Amino acid sequence: MKHTLTQWNPMRELEHFQNRILNAFAPALGSRGDNPSASEWAPLVDITEDDDGYHIGAELPQVDKKDVKVTLESGVLTITGERRFEKDENKRKYHRMERAYGYFSRSFSLPTDADPSKVEAEFKDGMLNVRVGKSEEARPRQIEVKVS
Repeated sequence: MKHTLTQWNPMRELEHFQNRILNAFAPALGSRGDNPSASEWAPLVDITEDDDGYHIGAELPQVDKKDVKVTLESGVLTITGERRFEKDENKRKYHRMERAYGYFSRSFSLPTDADPSKVEAEFKDGMLNVRVGKSEEARPRQIEVKVS
């Protein structure tokens, strides 16, 4: 049976549904008051697989490397961090703020063929790339057929 990476956050669906309903009645309710740093956001993620392993690419624009953390515990890979709101000292008036700031967390259950000892992460140009290798048993092998 083949397992794929799936997002692990049971409350996220309910939160998204609630936010969609609130935004339908009052779009301004999407953020929390006048504090842009209180907005919730989740980075966009692409997950791919090849013969060697799984690749997770997360978009983290305007996030410092020091504010990103990748952990693996009990078969769950978690990416956490924070995009900080830089206050403008020139007392600039904001007319629209569509970019969200604040803390984020994304968690993914690893498939059974993933090898927890083969996890690598690289952060470059606002992209976090995490590679999770497959166990040797799970990798495809070519078996030589002997002719007699």
